[in-house]
Amino acid sequence: MSFRKILIINPFGIGDVLFTTPLISHLHLAYPEALIGYIANRRALPVIESNPKINKVYIYERDEFKDDLVQSWGRLLSQIKQEQFDVVFDFTLNASFGFFSMICGIKKRIGYDYRGRGRFLTDKLPLVGYEGRHVVEYYLDLMKLLDCREGFQTLPDRAGYKPAPTLEIFIDQTHQQWAKDWLKAQKVDATKPIIAVIPGGGASWGKDAASKRWPVSQYAALVDKIVAKSSSTIILMGDPKEQLLCQELTRQCSSSVYSAVGATTILQMTALLQECRMAIVNDGGPLHVAVAAGVLTVSMFGPVDPVVYGPYPLSEHIVIQKNLACQPCYRQFRKASCNHLSCLRDLTVEEVFGRLNL
Repeated sequence: MSFRKILIINPFGIGDVLFTTPLISHLHLAYPEALIGYIANRRALPVIESNPKINKVYIYERDEFKDDLVQSWGRLLSQIKQEQFDVVFDFTLNASFGFFSMICGIKKRIGYDYRGRGRFLTDKLPLVGYEGRHVVEYYLDLMKLLDCREGFQTLPDRAGYKPAPTLEIFIDQTHQQWAKDWLKAQKVDATKPIIAVIPGGGASWGKDAASKRWPVSQYAALVDKIVAKSSSTIILMGDPKEQLLCQELTRQCSSSVYSAVGATTILQMTALLQECRMAIVNDGGPLHVAVAAGVLTVSMFGPVDPVVYGPYPLSEHIVIQKNLACQPCYRQFRKASCNHLSCLRDLTVEEVFGRLNL
């Protein structure tokens, strides 16, 4: 079966959008002449727009749609309907977008049926939650519902599963040059290895974001141990909302560090990460940006299962856990109530430092 126009709907965070990039690569390989469209939120827009395998991007920003519900939905409906997509991959686990795709006239609607919310999908797989394997692999499973055999190697059953492509983010020469110019302007010694430290992340969890973060005091102590042991240069990274967090880390450090916190776009941060030897980071979007940038990551995981939401492929990166009996406590899209967060607070600096290859 041939498809001329393919739509992907994923209005979630940057990490989740990056999880769809292996699927995009498979689709592009299977249907090289097809137009691929993508509905994403505004925060993930740069990641999608820079991907040469994606031809059209549409914005769905929940808060903006709430402010002007009728006009916003009407405009998006008109845009998608006019394009006449043949098939849609809906990752929202939300019946609203299934219905939206149906009234847009998209005949083949693919996704997961979570709690009966896939009732408007034409082709669906049952889902209780993402468990036991990576979200990327769950997403790739949906390729089987296309019933196509040419252009790519059909994903086999679990017993014969072959590794899928890694996450992808595309950086042009302008952003690469920006990173080099930034390092030069900061007078960073180009002969020393650079290590990125990203103590924030987890923005998609909103008010619960802190429950995915290793304590800043441990980060500060780790930075001091790294600098004492090696000649590495430390660069702090993060978005503008994390400036106070990173200022506190800097205050607690006895070592000198550079800061790019709040000074970069997503693509600039990616280019800067490509200049680094490794990135030390929490579970969250920045981790997956670093993975897509091709840099070795060292990540701390608490409530969340790294097998499911960790770096992909997991075997190529370093994941550090306390391995408590209660881990992971985030299952089937719900986090257990926890007041102690021992999984992160009790993870020592020595435990993390011992895993670094300096």
